[in-house]
Amino acid sequence: MPWFVKLEEGIVDKPTFDQYVEAHKNYVRELITKGHQARTGYWAAKGGGMMLFQAPSMDEAKAIVAQDPLVQNGCVKYQLQEWRIVVE
Repeated sequence: MPWFVKLEEGIVDKPTFDQYVEAHKNYVRELITKGHQARTGYWAAKGGGMMLFQAPSMDEAKAIVAQDPLVQNGCVKYQLQEWRIVVE
């Protein structure tokens, strides 16, 4: 299954963003149980973060991102890219 990367930048204040972090983490846990091998995190040195996951297609990856609570609640703007691994 292809890998996808959602690179994100926060666009709301921290208290608003923090309201949805637990729901986002629970969503990622749900993706893991469904076999998407999802991981999420944030940059140590600057704002923003990334979610890495597998999906069968770009259309399904877009649907997965659209269901992320951070996206649904307008907390981030993002780019979605397919990531092609060259060495495992």
